[in-house]
Amino acid sequence: MMKLQKFLTLFIGIGAVVGALMMWIDPMGMMCGCEPLLEMLRAKMPWGNVLFQDFIPSGFVLLFVIGFSQLASAYLLFKKHPLAPKAVLTCGILLLLWIALEWWVFGFNAMSNIFFVGGLLEVASATRLVRL
Repeated sequence: MMKLQKFLTLFIGIGAVVGALMMWIDPMGMMCGCEPLLEMLRAKMPWGNVLFQDFIPSGFVLLFVIGFSQLASAYLLFKKHPLAPKAVLTCGILLLLWIALEWWVFGFNAMSNIFFVGGLLEVASATRLVRL
């Protein structure tokens, strides 16, 4: 169970860091064909025309909400800290909420679906270890 959690937190955390870097390197999403996603964000999100002129703010949110929290959870897992299962559970819930928001804005897509399964696995595995 711990090996699965370590893998998931590192995979998701590193994926979020890479995603944030891609958003900063290519803020308009032209290299990956993501320009239409900006229009979807502008149309569906509050203050869309203000907050989503490019992907830079989204990159910061992705990095802090998903990337750093997942990597911090991985650190706690490797240190065998007693709060590690609760941290993984929290990260899994955050990821599920993030992906639900992505589905609402963009619809279903392969990458979001993969990360949703990762979030489900985090929640399921951590729930067995957390004693509330």
